[in-house]
Amino acid sequence: MQDVALFPIPDSVNFPGVPCSLHVFEPRYRQMVRHCIDQNLLMGVCHTEKVLHRKDREQTIEEALNSNQTTYKPQGIFSAGPVELLEELEDGRMLIQVDNTIRLKLGEEKQTLPFGIWACEELLDEALDETGELALQQSQSKILQRLLAVTHGNEDAQDMLNSVHWQAMPAQTFSFAVAGLLGMPPETSQALLEMTSAQVRLDTVLEMINTMGTALS
Repeated sequence: MQDVALFPIPDSVNFPGVPCSLHVFEPRYRQMVRHCIDQNLLMGVCHTEKVLHRKDREQTIEEALNSNQTTYKPQGIFSAGPVELLEELEDGRMLIQVDNTIRLKLGEEKQTLPFGIWACEELLDEALDETGELALQQSQSKILQRLLAVTHGNEDAQDMLNSVHWQAMPAQTFSFAVAGLLGMPPETSQALLEMTSAQVRLDTVLEMINTMGTALS
């Protein structure tokens, strides 16, 4: 089991290997950032299931910096990683980056206030034999070729996809990283995150790319 401080944000679905940048202003989550850094504790940023407590009214920035906002029930599957404080502004706001390294399944809540800490279990993909690994690599190659085709004319996209980093990326890692490139509804992203078959994940991504077509270019 792995203890994780959890930051539930509506529509925020993050994949392992894909960093998440955040602007943190609520007192409880600024305290969470400090705690994670001081205690070397992972932070998970996750999509939400429902509202548990809604703030009474709209607040000014000054009020928001000094009071907590709406509280949400977190989704049961999310990504987490070490948090880095990039900048702290004069009014206390923080710019951070969470380097997602692991996919976790929510377990027992160990702390509720001032922020949630949960005992979580790593969610692993199904093991593959040699044939499955080969099929996964073939799917990865198809997706790269398709992305290069639909982004033809986009120099930045072409340079990225042709880079050593993307071309040499392990297929399982690629199945998450490529999902992070696509603009999807949060429910779709969450469904991809919860899949435990890298092959199904890649098949789903390829189908989406073929459907989206030139919208990616």
